[in-house]
Amino acid sequence: MTHATYRSVDVDGFEVFYREAGNPSKPTLLLLHGFPTSSHMFRDLIPLLEDRFHLVAPDLPGFGLSALPTRDKFTYSFDNLAKVIGRFTEIVGLKRFALYIFDYGAPTGLRIAMAHPERVTAIISQNGNAYEEGLSDGWNPIERYWREPTDANRQALREFLTPQSIRWQYEHGVQDASRISPDGYALDAWYMQRPEADEVQLDLMLDYASNVALYPAFQAYFREHQPKLLAIWGDKDPFFLPPGAAAYKRDLPNAQVCFLDTGHFALETHAVEIAAAIGDLLSSN
Repeated sequence: MTHATYRSVDVDGFEVFYREAGNPSKPTLLLLHGFPTSSHMFRDLIPLLEDRFHLVAPDLPGFGLSALPTRDKFTYSFDNLAKVIGRFTEIVGLKRFALYIFDYGAPTGLRIAMAHPERVTAIISQNGNAYEEGLSDGWNPIERYWREPTDANRQALREFLTPQSIRWQYEHGVQDASRISPDGYALDAWYMQRPEADEVQLDLMLDYASNVALYPAFQAYFREHQPKLLAIWGDKDPFFLPPGAAAYKRDLPNAQVCFLDTGHFALETHAVEIAAAIGDLLSSN
C-alpha cells in the first residue's frame, strides 16, 4: 500500500495543491471535489482504493490549499476551473483516467471530458448533476441571481457561506449526525474566512448558470462517447435530486445508478459502499 503524498505544482503560473496515492502504473482516478470543500473530502475514500488504483485529488482554483488569486488577476468561472485542472492533468502526466465528479467537480470534470474524450476511461458521478431534473428548489435563490444579477440578489446568497449553512449541508439528510466528522465542515468554514473567498464563491454561483446551459452539450457527449458511468447518489441531497441520477440512463442505457440513504456529502457516511462500487466499475473497465 502506498501512503498519500501532498504536493503543489505550478500550472502555468497557478499553484494547484493535490493529494496522490497508489501506484502510478495502475489505473488512475481523478477525484474532483465540490462546494464548499476541497480534496480533504476524499480523506476516507483514498485509503480504501489506493491498493488497486492511482488516485489524484487536486483542490480546485480558489478552494482548499490551491491558489486564491484576487478577482482582478483571475476570473472565477467554471470554464477557467476546467482549464486549470485540465492543464494540471497534463503537467502531472495523467494520460488516461477515470473521473470522480461531485457537485462543482461535475461541470469541471465534464468540460475536461468533452475537450478530451479519449482520456476519460469512466465516470463516477457522486451527486454530480448534469440534468435539469436534478436541480431542487434549493437552487431558487441562485437562479434568481442568474436572472437578475443585482447586488441585493448577490447579498442574499451569503447565507450559503456561513459556518452554520456549511454544517447544515453536511448533516442534512443524515439519519445519525454523530457520524459526521466536524473536521470537514470546520475546515471548509475556515477556508471561507480568507480574504475575498466569499466574493469568489458568489462569482461562481453566478457563473453556475453556464453549467446548466451546457447540460445539452454534456448529454450529447454521453450519447456520442458512451463512457462507462456510475451515478451513486445520496438520495436526501437538498440540492441535487435523485431524478438527476436516474436521468443519466436516458443517454447512457448501460449506466449504473445507485442510491444511498444519506445526504449531499455521501462520502462522510458511505465511503466503504462508494469504494466498493467504484472498484466493481473500474475492475470491469
